[in-house]
Amino acid sequence: MGFKIALAGNPNCGKTTMFNDLTGSSQYVGNWPGVTVEKKEGKLKGQRDVIITDLPGIYSLSPYTLEEVVTRDYLIKERPDAIVNLVDGTNLERNLYLTTQLLELGIPMVIAVNMMDLVRKNGDKFDLRKLKEAFGCEVVETSALKGTGCKEAVNLAVELAKRGQKAKPSHGFSREVEAALDQLGHLVSGAASADNRRWFEVKAFERDEKVMETLSLKASQLKEMETIIARVEESMEDDAESIITNERYDYITQVAERAIKRGNKGLTTSDKIDRVVTNRWLALPIFAAVMFVVYYISVTTIGTIVTDFTNDTLFGEWIAPTVQGWMEGAGAAGWLTGLVVDGIIGGVGAVLGFVPQMFVLFFFLSILEDCGYMARVAFIMDRIFRKFGLSGKSFIPMLISSGCGVPGVMATKTIENEKDRRMTIMTTTFIPCGAKLPVIALIAGAIMGGAWWMAPAMYFLGIAAVVVSGIILKKTRMFAGDPAPFVMELPQYHRPAANSVLIHMWERCKAFIIKAGTVIFVACGVIWFLQAFGWENGSWGMVDDIDNSVLASIGHAIGWIFAPLGFADWKASVATITGLVAKENVVGTFGVLFGVADAAEDDPGLWASTMTMFPSAVAAVSFLVFNLLCAPCFAAIGAIKREMASAKWTAFAIGYQTVFAYAIALMIFQLGSFFGGAGFTIGTAVAIAVLAGMLYLLLRPARTETRIQRKEVMA
Repeated sequence: MGFKIALAGNPNCGKTTMFNDLTGSSQYVGNWPGVTVEKKEGKLKGQRDVIITDLPGIYSLSPYTLEEVVTRDYLIKERPDAIVNLVDGTNLERNLYLTTQLLELGIPMVIAVNMMDLVRKNGDKFDLRKLKEAFGCEVVETSALKGTGCKEAVNLAVELAKRGQKAKPSHGFSREVEAALDQLGHLVSGAASADNRRWFEVKAFERDEKVMETLSLKASQLKEMETIIARVEESMEDDAESIITNERYDYITQVAERAIKRGNKGLTTSDKIDRVVTNRWLALPIFAAVMFVVYYISVTTIGTIVTDFTNDTLFGEWIAPTVQGWMEGAGAAGWLTGLVVDGIIGGVGAVLGFVPQMFVLFFFLSILEDCGYMARVAFIMDRIFRKFGLSGKSFIPMLISSGCGVPGVMATKTIENEKDRRMTIMTTTFIPCGAKLPVIALIAGAIMGGAWWMAPAMYFLGIAAVVVSGIILKKTRMFAGDPAPFVMELPQYHRPAANSVLIHMWERCKAFIIKAGTVIFVACGVIWFLQAFGWENGSWGMVDDIDNSVLASIGHAIGWIFAPLGFADWKASVATITGLVAKENVVGTFGVLFGVADAAEDDPGLWASTMTMFPSAVAAVSFLVFNLLCAPCFAAIGAIKREMASAKWTAFAIGYQTVFAYAIALMIFQLGSFFGGAGFTIGTAVAIAVLAGMLYLLLRPARTETRIQRKEVMA
């Protein structure tokens, strides 16, 4: 018989790190709240009959966000055999509020006081015996990051599950609080009994009829509960939930005073660093400088050196010629050789050539996340986003989207305000993901002469697109209203764990490599076939002139759509469409069409071929911007549909992204060409009109909830 052990606790208390240590898994770990948005399961190492469940972080059993509902529903409805309640030892009092509620569920529980390495560093000491006496369950010191105490905690939980031992006391209140509840109960008739008190507590912290049904309360008992709550609120002139919340915290404070011996009283190292990196005036320049350095090293120096070797030597001199020579020697048909060498190796190789740059980029981003700096970035960006209708919570999905848009979209579950959540889903893929990095690197290398500033500029362009969209959308009826409050505890800075950084880096790059070996592999084969075959000289077959191919016909048919953006060339048009399947396909398509297996930015053949597609550098930048901001890949669109739970909202999101991208690219090309000396044209006039329209949407008065409601009432 197997056992299910749930890891429950506040956001960012180390649950996923412990889960990885216990199961040998490599789930994504981020040093900010909201990284885990769905429950994950894995088998305990050495005990295959024990299932460990990693639950999203939750502050209380009264859920506000979608990922908190996942945790609440699992604990109350599925009821695991035991709970390991992780509490952050550096913020014990805040974490213990959830502990008092978990104890009331009657499920065997072990409290794991985590991050003990930081606790000892701060000079604090815990009396585990007093904590055990106060909460009536086993208490264990752990450091999930160091891998200490985790196995002991889960083994205790398994033993409790085997014995079916329930957590005691039933609610975690002290005798003083019990007396207070008794006095509270005497205020109303019949409220002093233990059963009534139990109903009162449950209803107070979880006003949910489904919970009542789970606890098998009869209709008459529910009615009595409502009567009790109404009378208590009337007698105390306070909300019942607030009464219970205050009592819980009073009790937790008493326990902390008895069980915790504080060490250092002065400012911690984290506080001293935060005085600089979160400073009102220095925070944004520091963030900009950090991201410039990260992208400069990743795309221009170390990353480029390894990428050049991969493109020029590995694929260009070793793999492609060797495979071609072997196939020709074996007497393979010309079309088959072309498919493998020009199609598969040329397309997939062009994409995989940029993997080294991605490894370097994600290595640095993983360090920034693991040390705690990226959590500060969310706090910093809240100051900006709040002015434009979003909160810092919206920036967390965007940070995750720098790796892949799919988990970024899923991370929007942490946003409790439905309007803010939908707006974040619509804008989070504006941030360049790993799949877009090859497109940036290609344009920067082939058109801009290897400009080092292109990659960080595109990153900040994505942020600017989010800000502009936030202003525009927040002034519409669909999204009007104040943004959700942003409350996030900043984790202490710590030295990044090598294991965590490497896992994080590999997880982000693995998805890219897998896609290159599956989706890109198939897409490149299809693209090669379409560009190799067509009608020529009145007959169907392989064409000598690529302009007679099926792919060219498709490109010419849609070229007029992109002509105002400066890239009417059918090759660029086709690459834009194939990029909807996967953004890496943009580079893969060029690799196939140009017949080069090494799409390096300094390749003369690629340089010449690319220059024929774009009449100017401005047109190339327009092409790049449109592909970065338009509708994301199919996988991200699928994630948007799942999170929106509406085909209409999904269509609106994709339509908005594409129209917004088209408008920005149009202004870049038309106005850029005008100021570059191309003269005033109809396109210039249209671009000026689009700019005027966007300025109007940005500067017009905001629609507040009150104004909307007043208008609806008058109607």
